[in-house]
Amino acid sequence: MTEMVYVYAGFLLTAAAMYFLLIFPTQWLKVERVRCDQRLGIKVLQISDLHVEKLRIRPGRICRVIHEEQPDLLVLTGDFTRRAVHLNKVRRYAEAIGSHGIPTFAVLGNHDHRLRREELQKLVEILEQAGIRVLCNESVNAGSFYIVGIDDYDSRKSRVSQAFRHVTDRTKPVLVLTHDPNLVLAMKRKYTYLMAGHFHGMQFNVPFLFRFIDKGPLAASGIYKGLHTGEGGMFYISRGIGQAGPNARFLIRSEVNVHEL
Repeated sequence: MTEMVYVYAGFLLTAAAMYFLLIFPTQWLKVERVRCDQRLGIKVLQISDLHVEKLRIRPGRICRVIHEEQPDLLVLTGDFTRRAVHLNKVRRYAEAIGSHGIPTFAVLGNHDHRLRREELQKLVEILEQAGIRVLCNESVNAGSFYIVGIDDYDSRKSRVSQAFRHVTDRTKPVLVLTHDPNLVLAMKRKYTYLMAGHFHGMQFNVPFLFRFIDKGPLAASGIYKGLHTGEGGMFYISRGIGQAGPNARFLIRSEVNVHEL
């Protein structure tokens, strides 16, 4: 009997440890603050890698962050879902995010491009109906700066020249949105600040993981999260809010990012 109690207690301890190490980080949302003076005078809230089919942060929690932070701009840097069956869930999150009357822009990610053409178009319609403008290799003149949305590099959808076509005033700052940060190694245009996601901060904090899992040359070199400076300008890689692959994280919390620029 005593032996059975020990076995049962060991099972409970193991289950509790696995929950707190692997599941709890996906539920405990972190607001990561980035202060990088680019003389834009704006606060940008970035939400990356929703992956709604494996997302444990509720829409209401995201809304509270938006309400508390009162950003000037909301941006979503790709990977909403890879399966059409989850588009209604995307709609719930999109409507929650787009309900604050704040200018909101999005780009697509590699998982989004796994949808069939008509399904991808439906995703774009859902986002835009919620007040989220999707930038597919295009730009917006925001007055004192440009917002440039470049489609996913991993999916071979990036068209940098097309995205910058209407960026005519070289004296204005340029804020770039994209999903796969490997783009910074390929693009020749200068920018003021670039936001991306895609790597999930490794999702499992295991040393040298990206030497064995191919996420491109940037991740293989050890650049997979946080603020960095490249040849084109400064760029930030978000750890993201949702999960890809296993619905778990190890020593990496789900996060949204507040950029003070």
